[in-house]
This record gives sequence, structure tokens and C-alpha cells, in this order.
Amino acid sequence: MQIYLPIAEISVNIFLLLGLGGLVGLLSGLFGVGGGFLITPLLFFIGIPPAVAVATGANQVVASSVSGVLAQFKRKAVDVPMGLVLMIGGLTGSGMGIYLFNLLTRLGQIDLAVQLSYVVFLGSIGALMLQESIRALRRTRRADAPRTKARSHNWIHRLPFKVKFRASGLYISVIPPVLVGMAVGVLAAIMGVGGGFIMVPAMIYLLGMPTKVVIGTSLFQILFVSAFTTLMHAITNQSVDVMLALLLIVGGVVGAQIGSQLGAKLKAEQLRILLALLVLAVAVKLGLDLLLMPGELYSLTTGVPR
Repeated sequence: MQIYLPIAEISVNIFLLLGLGGLVGLLSGLFGVGGGFLITPLLFFIGIPPAVAVATGANQVVASSVSGVLAQFKRKAVDVPMGLVLMIGGLTGSGMGIYLFNLLTRLGQIDLAVQLSYVVFLGSIGALMLQESIRALRRTRRADAPRTKARSHNWIHRLPFKVKFRASGLYISVIPPVLVGMAVGVLAAIMGVGGGFIMVPAMIYLLGMPTKVVIGTSLFQILFVSAFTTLMHAITNQSVDVMLALLLIVGGVVGAQIGSQLGAKLKAEQLRILLALLVLAVAVKLGLDLLLMPGELYSLTTGVPR
């Protein structure tokens, strides 16, 4: 059953789109990730133009973040002041990323830029995740996992403009959180991702936030930045395909419920290794698509309408 996507300007099987949304939702429930860094490359593979995939994929991130934030608020695991500081940086970075995205679109280089960004980031993150997961699995087998070290003061604690964040138990400068938020905002605009795979480690290891409030605070920032990003994409370059977004969200909701049930049956270390291998596989596929000669050297498809 084919459905025509007016913004992407192609016809795609409706069950394929529901299946992709379900797959990403399954992975989201299974691994606890937003899925934005997976849905966009998967859309590339079925022929969706990268500009449309990035702008529309951000909707999936917004949808998955809403339920997550509400659940974290119920557990009182959201540091709202920290989230607002991160959000200020994120909105600023998103605006910068949208400007860069539109500039690359005018130059005709946006497809290459987006795919290269995914190859670099997914390759790097996947390799680091795999290395850390193998170490964790070895520690578990030896049953001698080291205890977490006490939080120590570093150069961040000597920066000016300090603010007390009571939920996180921190008294630090607002400069590092703003910069972290800006970096994630730029990635959200150019790659259509929530940026949690960068923000969460930065909040734990750079800012020193306790793990119990990291996920909720990260989702709080991602929700607003992703919503702003997809809105700006829709206004500035009309690249958000509402029909595509709706089908992906419907599939994602169903898949997430199945994934959360399956995730309870597997060990955390095994899940992290599987996710790392999946991320690396996507990076390799994108890299090969850029390097290998395509089957059709010429295309008659039109660009994204502006």
C-alpha cells in the first residue's frame, strides 16, 4: 500500500514507514535512547531526502521525549533550573545550526554534510560505547567492579557566574551547561537528533550531576530544543513532512511498549553491546553509501521546495 509524501516528493509503502517507526520505538524501549540518531539514517536508506529526514526525524524525538519527561517529573528526577540553563544554550545552538543548515542547502551541500556528520558521530560514539560495554561486561564477570569515585573539584568549579542547583547538589558556573546545550542544539538542527548520547555523558562527567536527575533533565532540554528545531525547519525551508512524521510516531509508540518489555529480560551490559554494534553498523552503511559508486549515476528528482 503506497502513500505519497508531498514534502519528500516520493511514494513509500505505508507499512514500511510504520515498521521503521516501530523498529526505532522498539530500540528506544529496549535501550533507553530517543532514537533520533537511528531514525534519520534509516530514512536515508529508503530514499527520503536528507533535508526532509533531518527535519521530520526531530518530530520523533519530541514525541518520545514527552512521555519520558512526564515520567521523570513524577519521580521528581528533573533539575528544572539546570534544564532551563541547558535549554537557553540549546535554543541558541539550534538557531546557529538552522542558519548553517540553510546555508549548506543553498550551496547544494546539505546531503553530503548530513551524511558525513552521521558517519563521524555514529562511528565515534559507537566505538566508545562498544569499548565501555566490553569493559563493563568483563568487570561484571570478575565481580570486582570498582566503586564510584567521590566527586572532585576541577577547572569548572573555578569559573565565574556560579549558580546553586539544589536538585543536583551543585554550585557551579552556568557557562559549561550553556556550552553543552549549544553543542546539542547545533547537532539537533543539522542531524535531527535529540543529542542525549552526548548530553548525558557531559552532564555526568563534565558537570558532575548525579545520575538520578541526569536522564530527566536531559529529556527536559531535548523536548524544547527539538520542538524549536522542527518548527524552525518547517518555517525556514518547509522540509517537515507531517504525514511521514505521523506514521513514524504511530509505529514508534507501539514499538516502544514492546521494547520496554523485552528490555527487562536482558542484562544491561548485553543491551549496551548490542546498541553499540547497531550504531557502528549504521555508520558503516552510511560510509559505504558515500564511498561506493551508485547504481544510477544520474537522478531526475527535484530538490526540497523552498
